[in-house]
Amino acid sequence: MESVRTVCPYCGVGCGLEVVQGPAGLKVRGDRAHPSSQGMVCVKGATILESIDRDRLLYPMWRSALDQDFQRISWDEAFEAIVHRIQTVLANQGPDGLCMYGSGQFVTEDYYTAQKLIKGCLGTNNFDANSRLCMSSAVSGYLRSFGADGPPCSYDDLELTDCLFAIGTNTAECHPIVFNRFRKHHKANPDRVRLVVVDPRCTETGQVADLHLPIRPGTDIDLLNGMAHLLLKWDQIDRAYIEAHTGGFAAYEDLVQHYPPDRVAEQCGISVESIEAAARIWAQSDRVLSLWSMGINQSSEGTAKVRSIINLHLLTGQMGKPGAGPFSLTGQPNAMGGREAGGLSRLLPGYRSVTNPQHRAEVEDFWNLPPGRISSTPGRAAWEIVEGLEAGAVGLLWIAATNPAVSFPDLNRTKAALSRSPFTIYQEAYYPTETSAFAHLLLPATQWSEKTGTMTNSERMVTLSQAFQPPPGEAKEDWAIFAEVGRRLGFREQFWFQSSAEVYGEFVQLTRGRPCDMTGLSHDRLRTAGPQQWPFPADGAIDPLQPAPAKRLYTDGQFHTPDRRAQFLAVHSRGLAEPPDAAYPLVLTVGRLYGHWHTQTRTGRIEKIKKLHPNPFIEIHPKDAEPLGIREGDWVAVKSRRGDGRFPAKVTRAIAPGTVFVPMHWGSLWGDGAEANALTHPEACPDSFEPELKACAVQLQKLASPPSNLDN
Repeated sequence: MESVRTVCPYCGVGCGLEVVQGPAGLKVRGDRAHPSSQGMVCVKGATILESIDRDRLLYPMWRSALDQDFQRISWDEAFEAIVHRIQTVLANQGPDGLCMYGSGQFVTEDYYTAQKLIKGCLGTNNFDANSRLCMSSAVSGYLRSFGADGPPCSYDDLELTDCLFAIGTNTAECHPIVFNRFRKHHKANPDRVRLVVVDPRCTETGQVADLHLPIRPGTDIDLLNGMAHLLLKWDQIDRAYIEAHTGGFAAYEDLVQHYPPDRVAEQCGISVESIEAAARIWAQSDRVLSLWSMGINQSSEGTAKVRSIINLHLLTGQMGKPGAGPFSLTGQPNAMGGREAGGLSRLLPGYRSVTNPQHRAEVEDFWNLPPGRISSTPGRAAWEIVEGLEAGAVGLLWIAATNPAVSFPDLNRTKAALSRSPFTIYQEAYYPTETSAFAHLLLPATQWSEKTGTMTNSERMVTLSQAFQPPPGEAKEDWAIFAEVGRRLGFREQFWFQSSAEVYGEFVQLTRGRPCDMTGLSHDRLRTAGPQQWPFPADGAIDPLQPAPAKRLYTDGQFHTPDRRAQFLAVHSRGLAEPPDAAYPLVLTVGRLYGHWHTQTRTGRIEKIKKLHPNPFIEIHPKDAEPLGIREGDWVAVKSRRGDGRFPAKVTRAIAPGTVFVPMHWGSLWGDGAEANALTHPEACPDSFEPELKACAVQLQKLASPPSNLDN
């Protein structure tokens, strides 16, 4: 092997990697030819090979009860157990008794095959994925404002913008290569390019901002409406664009009159001057690019927050042109691919909806299924699966490539529900994880380096992730596991494919004529011409041997709504679902660190990253620490209405008073009492069903001595 080009399997930046054979074995470097990352790579991508052979699940394992030990079984026995259980649930509970919870770690081929099995052949929409916990508010916001999902911008806009407005994102640490691209542009144009950061914490992103707004958690809509108030007052809006390309402006114009700067300043906990400064930077910039991530999406009003960002772009005509637009950053490497393949409980492949009769009929016909096979009832979203387990309505739960026993909100309740599942399949590359403790059947899956498939990053760039080494033990590709179950259930015609290239070739046909048209793509084309950005229709005038130019959506001002106009949303801020009070006076927010990835399934097994982030911690402002006698390094007990945790204190002015921060990476395998989501609640956005993982009310207590049972 001379070299293999692939894509990083961590965050949604989708950095290109090149694996080369060196004197000491394989090594990874950045792929200079990849248009998204341009040869750059962060510590996670640089060390990815170190985790591949650590603690792998090698064989199917079975136990009939959670208090028993696992026993090795054959794949044939595993498939027979799955088929028998599915048939039993269908006979006794019907299709609604089946649930699958997948992952943005899937390649698109995995996602697509799972949709065909669960939503098509088995007739239930109970497939959801961990994208529900990170990007579903962005999906909902784009859909409701523009009529279709899909970030309209490209990474090239990072180097063309006059103002980057980063709200609810610590881009420097969580999407570092994206930030590096902008930062070079920022440094090269100090008199013209501005960075505005909205975040209760002064993160590494905020530290280099021209303006940092440390607003109180839950006041994003107040700020955005307040900025709109000023833009209208100053007549710094694009009335021609509004009149030609939008709807709902009159109601929005009326609503933002209720957000004068003094009121907004009081709500947000910042100065009038800083609000005016943010609005003036926006007004004076010819090209404004907004970035957001979990700080916006993980909210009980996440969709409304996304649409409030979009409102500002519509108000000022900052849409469909270089260097401008509303740009959500995905957390998972293939969250976009999952959306394209229908990998959420209300979606079907090709950006279709399960509630749309025409969409269901199109997919049924393509899959050669009888009319009415696809249910018109939306499936269970992530937290609704927990509620279904609690009610005894779920007879089979199939979890793949994710770790909900760490990532779900209200972990005590989540774990209690998982322990009630009568039959849980857990399909994973690593063992143990926190979720494996709740499984009856373990299925060994291949991962990056051992499987070939496509991933789509935040800018809609599709990259072929190529296998370059054999899988360990008896691990199988996720799509192949789903397909074999389908065949054994009698759907041999539907699961005809024998390679991931054949799966992808079928999938892209379902995107024909859809907003995410990829009919011009194939594994062969991606292997030959490199990564390509959609839309990429088969009849497009694109040189197959040359990288395509950056594509921006809505450059003509035409949207996917019935009247072809983007829609303003007039909405008041409701604030946090669980605001602080006398008993729980502080707001806890959670988030990621630069080196770690989600629940440490990979990164917790890499020595360099463990040394970089050896322990969890809690950030506390001196004003909150002093009355409690908390000093740097003291151990602190944190309690919410649902659970508690114990963390060493970092006393810092880099967080706003009244707010504390805990990283979300530590589950029970990596530390004792360090589970951030033992504290969070499941209240969710009514449109996106995304839980408010970013904020809950807590109280603190200084511990007299370190906990005696630590295992960090």
